[in-house]
Amino acid sequence: MTTEPRAGRYRSRLVRLARFTGRTLRGEWRAIVVDPVRRFARRGLSGLLLAFVAAFGVVFFHDIAQHPTGAVWVRRLGGVQADLPLWLSLLRTPVSLYVPALDLPVWAGITQLFLAFAWAELTLGRARTLAIAYATTLAGTLTARLMIALGPGWWGFGLPPEAGHILDTGPSAAVVGLFTYLAVIRRAPVVFTMTGGSMVWESVAVPNLAGREHLVAVAGAIVLGLLHGRGARLRAAARSWLSARWPTRPAPRISTVPAAVPRPTAPPTAGPVAHPRPGPAPTRTVPSPTPSPATADRPGSRPRVPARSLDR
Repeated sequence: MTTEPRAGRYRSRLVRLARFTGRTLRGEWRAIVVDPVRRFARRGLSGLLLAFVAAFGVVFFHDIAQHPTGAVWVRRLGGVQADLPLWLSLLRTPVSLYVPALDLPVWAGITQLFLAFAWAELTLGRARTLAIAYATTLAGTLTARLMIALGPGWWGFGLPPEAGHILDTGPSAAVVGLFTYLAVIRRAPVVFTMTGGSMVWESVAVPNLAGREHLVAVAGAIVLGLLHGRGARLRAAARSWLSARWPTRPAPRISTVPAAVPRPTAPPTAGPVAHPRPGPAPTRTVPSPTPSPATADRPGSRPRVPARSLDR
């Protein structure tokens, strides 16, 4: 009697687990493969510019490092160590993204690097891809300096001073950071397990400086992925916290009601003024000159005007 309900519950749980696994894998396949392929078909090879540049940079610096003089210049340009001054480490960090570790197979690293930058560029864009890659690499580099500064001890967190002579991880921290960030924002648990889980296993199996820097890169990428798309909320929270911490004085209120303007008053008058009506203009008669008897008989002659006497 009791075995049948238990078998039904187990069967329903297995069905729900299978459905959940199927939905998760289908969504991850769409986020990892389908969407990037569609964007690649829409943008073409220009959407993989960073991936080609990163792969070419790794091959270029790897070939140069095969010669003694080239190895010296590669170390000077992109070799980051914890015992270097901070300003020099920050100056070499962008170039260190293209300097591979010489003790690892370069072609396997190039494949991972190309896939990470291609997926990130098609999903995030060039600017954010470079920002995430640089931020995760820089986080690992600065944390390594902190571990060496603390010294051995500190529950296994500190490192001896000899670790300051070891070269930085190079592009591997950027690759791990990009894969982890994309797995978080795309909700891809399989990719997250393959990247973050492998780094955890590496740091446990081979405890070295590179493994610790990879763990720091994974942690930084997780934090950045959780903060993805929440910039407006964070800015609003920061403004409210700053306004509560340092309240500003309210500005004086300025009245917007216009002042009353007195109306002009007309001057007092004694009474109505009577204006005379205009009458007809007076006519003026001009006397016509009388013709003299000498010129009266001539037709068309002008009459003579008598000259005025000057002796008055």
